Amino acid sequence: MRLVFTLHRADNMVVYDLESTVHRPRGWSWPGFRVLFAIWLSAPVEAKKAAELSGMSRAAVSALNTLERDGLLRKERAACDGRAVGLSLTDSGQEAITSAFLAHNKQEQEWAGPLSEDETRTMVELLGQLTAHSVDFDARHRA
Repeated sequence: MRLVFTLHRADNMVVYDLESTVHRPRGWSWPGFRVLFAIWLSAPVEAKKAAELSGMSRAAVSALNTLERDGLLRKERAACDGRAVGLSLTDSGQEAITSAFLAHNKQEQEWAGPLSEDETRTMVELLGQLTAHSVDFDARHRA
């Protein structure tokens, strides 16, 4: 219990810090950043795939209309399937996510600062083992 509680606490602290210091000042929520980041890496991408990549539901991705309203995101019907929605970044969105990512990554480095390179590598490996093990007990999770 101590392990899982500590992981949950650390996750909440890091996410809250990143959201409040990097993303909220830009007018985005944590989910908004996650979607923009997924689109930045994969664009153009169907909304369904963006949801999968960002670990969100399709409904949650669809609800982020503020990103489109703010001129960061473009939604278009997919050419191969008229029911599917394709997402891509506008030029403003491209500039915004690049700037946000640099600030986000800098803050992540601050969080990881107390760990040596070996400790960081070990932690990543151990967390990888935990997440890989989740399939052994049919854990519910988003991709």
